Amino acid sequence: MRSASDKTAGKRATQEKLERLARGQQALRRDLAAAAITSAQAREELIPAQGEPVQRPAAAGVPQGIELRHLRYFVALADAGSFTKAAERIFITQPTLSQQIRRLEEIVGTPLLQRRREGLKLTAAGRVLLDASRNVLSLVDHEVSRTRQAAGLGRQRLRMVMPPGLPESLAVAATAGLRAAAAAEVDVVWLETALDAEFSLIGTRRADAGLGWLTAGPEALPAPLEVMVLEEFEPEVWIPSTHAAAHHGTISLDELAGLEVIHGPRRAQAGTYDAWTRVLQTVDPRFEFTDPPFRRSLPMTLVCAATAGRPAAVLTGPSTVAGSRARPIRRSRPADTCGMVRVSLQHHPLTASAALVWSGDLPRPLQQMLFETADSLTAPAPPRPAELVS
Repeated sequence: MRSASDKTAGKRATQEKLERLARGQQALRRDLAAAAITSAQAREELIPAQGEPVQRPAAAGVPQGIELRHLRYFVALADAGSFTKAAERIFITQPTLSQQIRRLEEIVGTPLLQRRREGLKLTAAGRVLLDASRNVLSLVDHEVSRTRQAAGLGRQRLRMVMPPGLPESLAVAATAGLRAAAAAEVDVVWLETALDAEFSLIGTRRADAGLGWLTAGPEALPAPLEVMVLEEFEPEVWIPSTHAAAHHGTISLDELAGLEVIHGPRRAQAGTYDAWTRVLQTVDPRFEFTDPPFRRSLPMTLVCAATAGRPAAVLTGPSTVAGSRARPIRRSRPADTCGMVRVSLQHHPLTASAALVWSGDLPRPLQQMLFETADSLTAPAPPRPAELVS
């Protein structure tokens, strides 16, 4: 776990970055002003005295004529899966949509989708353009919003990702902290979706900030992402009550790797899934997790583990503070867990750091708001009274 001094140093470093950002933004504004003057002079030099603009040749290899509406139509079609549904969603006729998609393919110079009996399928080029289109449209929408804010036409907006499956204590505290910090000054748009290990939704500007899991150091994240680590968490481990480790309440990594371990699926939390797979493969190179049949129901998953053909364990996502002294657990009725019991994993080898990540391109007030929210989440909680467990 990170020590208090490490956290303090991390906060100080992030604060210094924010101050450097403010100085950099001032320098950028000066550079843009100078560039505007230079651009105006350049335009005058390109216009002859009689007022006829000089025709400049198009850059070689650059598709001409692509408009934002082409990209919006293409994204709508990919999301809807059919011309009929897409046309209804964007309020145009189906022939018009077909014509614009054909025009887009002519501009790009290659087919973007294949029409099949079971529906539309993107080509390899189509998949590349779809990802690029989402990034471009998101960036344009975001910059238009910033422009309106600069003109005093609207409040600042923060697109915040809250992945499903976060520990409730962490998710509730982060949500409450952000709502309090935003108050009446910032509109927070909540996005409940998974974040990958690279936080690519934020890196590609489809979101502004997010709460997620780091499985490597903060320095591994690409620029311009900023990060504050909040706390380390580890999973819950459930094993059959007949297993030898159940009697002393702890299980070793070797013992866990010898069981069928139900965990995942990978798409839910790819970063922790891959990192924990690598840890268990240090014990057994052939180790693989088994997908749970009921992703959102721990009791149902425990039932499946208890009735499996071979001894099975259940591993949740990151849910409890790593290395903390576990509180006594109330014994559940056999009907609740079907003979599965919760144990601790020796030496805490499976962990993930909860972190608040945001784009370093955000306006400084938004970054300061995120920094202060993260700072409040890392503050030590007041001591809790002792609890008796029967």
